[in-house]
Amino acid sequence: MTEEEKKLTDRRFYKAEQEATFAGEQTGTLQTQHPAYQLAFQDTDFLLRDELRPVRFQLELLKPEMLLEEANIGSTLVMYGSARIPSPEKCDDVLAKATSDEDRKVAERLVAKAKYYEEARKLARIASQCGLVEKGMRQFVVCSGGGPSIMEAANRGAHEVGAESLGLNIVLPHEQAPNPYVTPRLSFQFHYFALRKMHFLLRARAVAVFPGGFGTLDEMLEMITLIQTGKMKPIPVLLYGREFWEKVINFEALAEEGVIARKDLDLFTWCETAEDGWKAIRAFYDLDCG
Repeated sequence: MTEEEKKLTDRRFYKAEQEATFAGEQTGTLQTQHPAYQLAFQDTDFLLRDELRPVRFQLELLKPEMLLEEANIGSTLVMYGSARIPSPEKCDDVLAKATSDEDRKVAERLVAKAKYYEEARKLARIASQCGLVEKGMRQFVVCSGGGPSIMEAANRGAHEVGAESLGLNIVLPHEQAPNPYVTPRLSFQFHYFALRKMHFLLRARAVAVFPGGFGTLDEMLEMITLIQTGKMKPIPVLLYGREFWEKVINFEALAEEGVIARKDLDLFTWCETAEDGWKAIRAFYDLDCG
């Protein structure tokens, strides 16, 4: 018996990775070559079966949670918004690609919203530069959906001041990749929308919502519903672009019709600039930073 084996604190069972190595060294026979003989956690075909969906749910919950904990991410500033609004440097290209009058009008409306790309970028810079740390955990780390446009602006702003930021991507039928500003070790990919949404809000201590489409609407309204119903404690919800949002959602009508309470309109704060948003966050948490 070695000195290591005599220690009371020594493991008495091999780690899974060691067992996997042992299994790989086995001499090939008809039995060992059959998929049934594979270790369950190494059998991809088995893990992808419909019956294993609950296990895949658990894996998508655990992997980001464990890696974010190891990275000392205590809380996040989540930034939602369109994947189609161009950055200022791409506006000319968007306009040039318009081939009809209708396309031109749509392109012009998207280009007019490029200002929100800049505000998202600036808000990310402000939050990242503060570098708040509490109990050894980093606070208000920027988190986006990992894609282009407003999401890119969020990660870009953090990257420009040397700060890390998260990107929570989702597998889609068409090609989609993380924007180049997401910190590689904090870049995650999800199969399940539900688990992605959960990770957006688990650490969120503020959420900035910029003009966007179905995805942005879905994420925003679900979050506000969670706060409205008391399932989630209140956090600053910054709604950027009042003219846009009041055009696509008649919030006042919802209150007038009685399907929401008048006080529910106070669950979010209207913003136009990065400074507006950070001021609201500072006031909510009584922060000195910035």
